[in-house]
Parts: sequence; C-alpha cells; structure tokens
Amino acid sequence: MSGSDAETYSYLGPAGTFTWAALGQVPGAAGKPWRSVNNVGEALDDVVSGRSVAAMIAIENSIEGGVSATQDALASIPNLRILGEYLVPVQFVLVARPGTALADVRVVSAHPVAYAQCRLWLERALPGHGHIPSPSNVAAPRDLLESDVADAAVAPPGITDHFPLEVLAEGIGDNPNAVTRFVLVSRTAPVPARTGSDKTSVIAELPSDEPGSLLEMLEQFATRGVNMSLIESRPIGDALGRYRFVIDLDGHILDERVADALLGLKRFSPNVVFLGSYPRADNHRIEVSERYGDDSFLDARDWLRGLISGEPS
Repeated sequence: MSGSDAETYSYLGPAGTFTWAALGQVPGAAGKPWRSVNNVGEALDDVVSGRSVAAMIAIENSIEGGVSATQDALASIPNLRILGEYLVPVQFVLVARPGTALADVRVVSAHPVAYAQCRLWLERALPGHGHIPSPSNVAAPRDLLESDVADAAVAPPGITDHFPLEVLAEGIGDNPNAVTRFVLVSRTAPVPARTGSDKTSVIAELPSDEPGSLLEMLEQFATRGVNMSLIESRPIGDALGRYRFVIDLDGHILDERVADALLGLKRFSPNVVFLGSYPRADNHRIEVSERYGDDSFLDARDWLRGLISGEPS
C-alpha cells in the first residue's frame, strides 16, 4: 500500500451524496484524499485491495430497513471490520434547471430508494409524472445539466452548492424523521477499547432447517442478557430456504456477557462472521441488570474453578 492509499477513504459519490455527508463526520478523514466510487462492491474492493484505508457504506435505513447489497457483501468478503457507525438524516429537495416552474415538471429523475421515500409527495404535487431511475442522489440532479430527458430531480439538501440548479420544493420526503445508518469499514484490525456505549455486529448461519433452530440461536443472546438491536435474514444463495442472519448486539466483545454469547453462537453456528465492536453513533449507554454484569460472569467462573480445585465452598 502506498502512502497515499494508506490515507484514502472511499465513498459512494460523487460529492454531495448522503454517504459523502457521513464520511464528513469522521475526524480521521478530514484533510485526507476521498475516492468516489459507484457502488458498495467497488468501495469494499478498494479496502481489500489496499487502494483505500477504509470505506463509508450505508447499512440500514429507518424506513427501508437493512441495505441488502451491503449485508451480502459483508457476509461474502472476508477480513473486514466495522470501525464506527454514523447517522445521517435523510431529507430531500426537488431541483430543476433555472427558469423551470413546478407546474412545468412532467418527468422526475431520482435514485429508486429516494423516489420511494418521496413517492407520496410527488404523487400529490405532480400527479401523472414519470420517473427516470438514477444511479445516485447526486447523479440525478447532475444529469439535468447534461440532458433534458427529465424536468426535475430528487436530491439531497445543499445540492445547489455543487450544481447551478434551483430548488422547487424542500422537505419532500414522506417521513421527516428518516435516518440512514452508515458504517466505516476497514480491514481486520484489533478491537478498539470499549466505551460503555458500543455495538457488536455479526452474521451467522443456522446449522440446519430443523424446528427450533432459530430459537436456539436467539437463546444464545437471551440467556446472557444481550439485547439485539437488529436481526435480519438474507438468503445464502446455495439453496431455497437457506438463510443467514445479520445481527447487531448491544455491547462490546470485551463485555463478559457478549463474549460468552459469541462463544455460544460459535459452538452453535457453522459459520459466524464477526464484523466488529465499535462505538454507537447515538452515544446511548448500555445498561444491564447486575446478574448480567461482568462481575457476575467472573464470579461464576471463579466458583467453577474452585469446585474443580477442591476449594472449600
């Protein structure tokens, strides 16, 4: 890896996308080279090949749920680690070439996910409009300057800082509270110290399709007091009915309850991918009852050692 590659960060571009905004929250990326890519696969390939030290990718949306392309890529590409998560409010504006009025709009260009999140507003404001899919939230407004196929585009706020366009309407998203969660992914590295406000991400497969298999996997966490903040299934792809599960846990791998749950999961599942333990974006401190605290696990282990060594009770 060259010196410049060691400092380069990849993101879904071009400048102005929500991914670009998420990368702007990373202190270590400030002043370093940023490499714009076209999709998640290209971003992670940059990391694996050493072209970039890390990549910012979207992994979950509060409206659409998990980003399947990201989940599948993290499951299939080895030796990746999540370094941190970042939250970006998802709001949209409708932009057009200068001189265009809202009443003139017949065709709207938009990324399919953005279009889905603005569909109700667009149907109310522009009944009968047509939609042209765009590869990104910045490509849509940029293409207005290169083609007249579309009259307007759905774009992130602030897009007029990058292109000479006019805002026809603001706040056109159907859910004003929509948020996208991004993760910064690098190659395998030592686990960072726990902060008390952490999240652990794993991907696991069931050993069989027998009744109760999913319940048995979930019990690995429930019996140790580990809360799951996310669990989603994704097809493995080798046969119908075969699924892997993307799981986010409240806590850090250095927390005794989480470590013990992961040991149980490893004994149970034929394939466990550890994606990392990292600070939560919301800084929410994880509270657990006393029986699931570190001291309880350490005391139980000392008790067992005492029994084995013949120490008096």
